[in-house]
Amino acid sequence: MSGAAGERWIEVAAAVIERPDGSFLLAQRPAGKVYEGWWEFPGGKVEVGEPVADALARELHEELGIEVVGAYPWITRTFRYPHGNVRLHFYRVTDWRGEPHSREDQALAWQRMPGLTVDPILPANGPILASLALPVTMGITQADALGERVFLERLDAALAGGLRLVQVREHGMSPDARIAFAREVVRRAHAVGAKVVVNGPVGEAIAAGADGVHLASPALRAANARPDVGIVGASCHDPMELDRAESLGLDYAVVGPVLPTASHPGVEGMGWAAFEALARGRPMPVFAIGGLSATHLHIARSHGAHGIAAIRAAWAHQAIDHCWIRRIEALPSCCVVPPKDSDDGIDR
Repeated sequence: MSGAAGERWIEVAAAVIERPDGSFLLAQRPAGKVYEGWWEFPGGKVEVGEPVADALARELHEELGIEVVGAYPWITRTFRYPHGNVRLHFYRVTDWRGEPHSREDQALAWQRMPGLTVDPILPANGPILASLALPVTMGITQADALGERVFLERLDAALAGGLRLVQVREHGMSPDARIAFAREVVRRAHAVGAKVVVNGPVGEAIAAGADGVHLASPALRAANARPDVGIVGASCHDPMELDRAESLGLDYAVVGPVLPTASHPGVEGMGWAAFEALARGRPMPVFAIGGLSATHLHIARSHGAHGIAAIRAAWAHQAIDHCWIRRIEALPSCCVVPPKDSDDGIDR
């Protein structure tokens, strides 16, 4: 199949098969195959004219003897091996029938991040492990509206409920006040193993001891290279900004607003179809943002989102009272190819 500049690409459907406890399945390439003995995510070649989702289901049945029931489209990465160029279309498989077992003489191992016990990992799959380490929910701070004391109380409750990724976004604070606030958020988040990124200059993220930095759109457009600090993400609104984030090798992007929001009065939101068009085929996880709450995680992932980012919904009384993060992680999986005309109850 053809790629950029006339290159030929081997299209591959790849599966991150996930248990509810967070473990995922890796398979070892058997003797006689290229890269024998290396570990990879299960999957295989897409036949000419075959939908990728169909190839995924076929390959997992042939290799592991399972029937895919629920799978979310995720990210797409390319890699140039000596024997050929591959384009890997990853799905996160969350529901299946049968117990995975070897049908092609490959060893299997359930693994967790961090702390893999198998080695070596196929080169094309290395970046996937880093993307898997990103939680599927991001809470964006709202201390300006709630007041710092109230916000920190709600942060503690959200962290206790399972939130593991926080973006400090407080443009109304002075730099010194923002650094001090971010340090306190980092202290509380790190106590439970959560990660924090700071929306602002790289120096502020470093001074706060954060895990990384989040670039606003102007900072993304002005960047000449990836900032030299931990996790790096960016806010994107169009294909050019996503292309920029991709070229810089960023770890994630946040795209929206998808639905109408109080912070953007009069803006309808792009809707799920437009979001999917932007997120499709990207090599980095893409979070959906804009008018989203716990009930939107399933529909967001069905349209190619890694997960959702939220401001008000993450810290609302109702969200905290009902353990918002734990509830959304437990929502049912989608079908492999969600019907485009299904009545999902979401205003697009």
